[in-house]
Amino acid sequence: MAQTEVGRVDKYFRKVGVAALELSAAIAVGDKLRFSGATTDFEIKLESMQIDHKVVESAAAGADVGIAVPERVRRSDTVFRVSD
Repeated sequence: MAQTEVGRVDKYFRKVGVAALELSAAIAVGDKLRFSGATTDFEIKLESMQIDHKVVESAAAGADVGIAVPERVRRSDTVFRVSD
């Protein structure tokens, strides 16, 4: 199971369960993402994401995106794309 770093968590919005990510590589809906940090370690399948409150299917490196996450994440947690 290989993983590639795709970005970092910039902010976490607890009330709505959304993480704001700064991307260093492109991601797309359907990708399997792993969140990793000092107290964070879980994987999700990316179901949807938004840029400036608009739903998008993919995002390029350098974009700031929001995605729903099932657990709390912290600023500077690393986000990886996991491939089988």
